[in-house]
Amino acid sequence: MHRLEISLKQAARKSEINISGGIRRKLGQLISLKAPRRVAIISNQRVFDLYGREVVRSLKAAGFKPIEWLMPEGERYKSFRILEKAVTFLSENRLERDDLVMALGGGVVGDLAGFSAAIYLRGLPLAQVPTTLLSQIDSSVGGKTGINLPTGKNLVGAFHQPASVFIDTETLVSLPPRELVSGFCEMVKQALISDRALFETTVNCLQKAGSNRDFLVSPEFENLIAAHCGFKASIVANDERESTTRSDTKSRRVLNFGHTTAHALETITNYRVFRHGEAVGYGMLVAAELSRNLGLIDAGELKSLREAVSLCGPLPRADNLEINQIIRALKHDKKSVGGQINWVLLEGIGRPRIIEGRLISAKSLRLALRAGLQKESVH
Repeated sequence: MHRLEISLKQAARKSEINISGGIRRKLGQLISLKAPRRVAIISNQRVFDLYGREVVRSLKAAGFKPIEWLMPEGERYKSFRILEKAVTFLSENRLERDDLVMALGGGVVGDLAGFSAAIYLRGLPLAQVPTTLLSQIDSSVGGKTGINLPTGKNLVGAFHQPASVFIDTETLVSLPPRELVSGFCEMVKQALISDRALFETTVNCLQKAGSNRDFLVSPEFENLIAAHCGFKASIVANDERESTTRSDTKSRRVLNFGHTTAHALETITNYRVFRHGEAVGYGMLVAAELSRNLGLIDAGELKSLREAVSLCGPLPRADNLEINQIIRALKHDKKSVGGQINWVLLEGIGRPRIIEGRLISAKSLRLALRAGLQKESVH
């Protein structure tokens, strides 16, 4: 089993990440709380049908008292209405501050369950048990929780670090193809802002995973997940709350590479067309076009990025979306500072750079959007 630890410099707290195939069957033994305690499992029907009974069995065997609440499935359910139902569930079951909230599912479940844990009784311990590739390498690590507003994604939320993250690589084999594409895109994003070694390792693994789903439970792919978690953990440890005054390559803001356009695409389509990672795939292509337009990367690096995104798999069509509508949605991006959009672009693989929106002309942005959202740019 891989075990990583995030030591948060801004507070005397630690968060641990545990990675192993089949770890869901051992959760009762691995949770640091002393039994008997209640564990409120928040999940959705599909995930709970696959893994919930094994998790409950493990918790009961260790003396815990599990209860579960299942939320609807889909990004659009990260809302105030569903959040209210989640905290009502915690209240009706009289959870106390020493009890535990467990998020069992993908990023939507993790975000909503984590936010519920953050605000109920001003904070309950949280365990993340991510079951999608994207949530395993990204959303479960770092403590960001939240819900969406009609005007934009994740505009309401809190930082609430999980006490533990338990990553079971066996859950990857049950994912539908689009969920894998989504996770692969997020892997490419992190690799591009990390370093060339992680980028090359990721590309190599994507080539193997594309034709062999069994590779997802191999030691090699588990090592890759651990490397991605380690990279994100190193960023979070140095900049937990994403300081707006930092623009260095260790700023947490660099993790938003590809996300500015992605969030706009998700918002204008009401979260019904793109899975998050698919939107990030297009977001990376747009950011790469901007980087090229500004002279930050050359044609060869642009080609490498496009090929890496193409390895992730097919993306839904995006070239039929209205450019003006996308630009309007960009203005509501939660990463804006002083009313200006801040773009994370690339000066090369492993060299992210934060660029103020005022330095990007309207013409350059439109050209990048048109080029990046073309269907042929991902094949």
